[in-house]
Order: sequence, then C-alpha cells, then structure tokens
Amino acid sequence: MTDTIQEHAEPATQVPQEAAPSAVPESPQKPTVVDAPVSPAKSKSRFASVQPVLEKLFELYPHLFGERFLPLKLGIFQELLAAHPEDFKRESLKAALGVHTRSTRYLQSVAAGQKRHDLQGQPVEDVAPEHVFLSIVELFQRRQARSTEDLRPKLRSQLLAAFEKSGLTRQDYLARIGTPTEAVQALLDEVLAEVEQQRARRTALKKAFEASGQSIEAFADALGMRVSEVQTALK
Repeated sequence: MTDTIQEHAEPATQVPQEAAPSAVPESPQKPTVVDAPVSPAKSKSRFASVQPVLEKLFELYPHLFGERFLPLKLGIFQELLAAHPEDFKRESLKAALGVHTRSTRYLQSVAAGQKRHDLQGQPVEDVAPEHVFLSIVELFQRRQARSTEDLRPKLRSQLLAAFEKSGLTRQDYLARIGTPTEAVQALLDEVLAEVEQQRARRTALKKAFEASGQSIEAFADALGMRVSEVQTALK
C-alpha cells in the first residue's frame, strides 16, 4: 500500500489539475507549458499532508486509485464530496486530488489517451486534446531531466500520435494547447506538417479510389500498393 501511494510524491511542473474543478473549469482556458518545478522538499511535505486522504481514496476506489490509475471524469471532486461527506473535507480532498493528478502514473494514463472514468470505473468521456498534450510534454520534461539520452524522438512520436488522434486542424490544435517551450514548439511544427501531409495524401487517395470505380484490390494493384495500405488510407 505504501509503495502504491508513494507514487504521488513525484514533483511536477504546471500540468492540468484535472480532478479539481477550480483548476480545470468545464471550458478550460489556454494552458501554457512552463518550467516551474516544485522543490522535492515541498513536494514531500505536500504529499505527507494528503496521504491519509489518498489512502482513503485507494480503499474506496481501488479501480481508480489503486495499482492502475485512470483519468478521472470532470466533476468527480463534487461527486466524492457528496458520496462521502463523513470521509472527505473540501480542502484536503482538493489537495489530495491535485497531488494524484500530477503523479507520473496518472499523467501516463492521460498521455496514453485513455478515456475519463466515473466513480464506478466506467469510461464516460474523452480527455481533451490539450490535456493529453500537456501530459506528454510534462512526462518528457521529467524523464529528460533524469536521463542523458535524447528523448526528443520519443516525444515527437507521441506528439504525432496525439495530434492525429485529436482530429483537429492545425489551427484549432494550436489554439487549444497554448504556448509550448521553444524546444517543444520546434518538434510540434514538424509533427503538424507531417500529419497534414498524411491527411492530404489520404484525401487525394480516397478521391482517386472513388473516381476509379475499381475494387480495393484492383486499385491497390494499379498503384503498386498493398491492399492493407489502401484500406488503412481509406478509413
């Protein structure tokens, strides 16, 4: 139990405190990725002050706060207060959820694009693209600070997958994620350009297929492509 809860003590920079409504309103403002590390001493002190609440959350909802962390639905803070008025006080619960949603394991679940879950552990809604982005960048910054390896190639791959999954246009995506650091922005520019090119190729291929009147097999053969490649492009 102690090992599971101890995961919350990871220091964080500015990332979305998704569980607490005061930190993430229903229509979140543009987030800004900044480097504002919390000192290890302050992080440990903050963790120690909320550990009893984290342990109670673990006891009541192991499917959300146990060995596996899941993204929490917006509004779950109020639901916890309403469901357990004898166990949780507003300020201590808010602080505990803040520590929880800034933990590395929680950010990993958000960065992976998992859905938000309710108290019953049921998936109820997608995580906003800007929260996925911020979580990916925050994890990269934490890992890069402890590693001599250049982790930017992995970051680039994750950003590419996140932008493609968002389904947003370049303009809409940039409007939602705010202002990244210069290093992240350089990678992001490459990613946005690559995905836009891929989307343009898929659109052109789909139009060509529809105009050809051929089966997928015949169309793929004419272009010298594998049928699976054409099928993927036409989705």
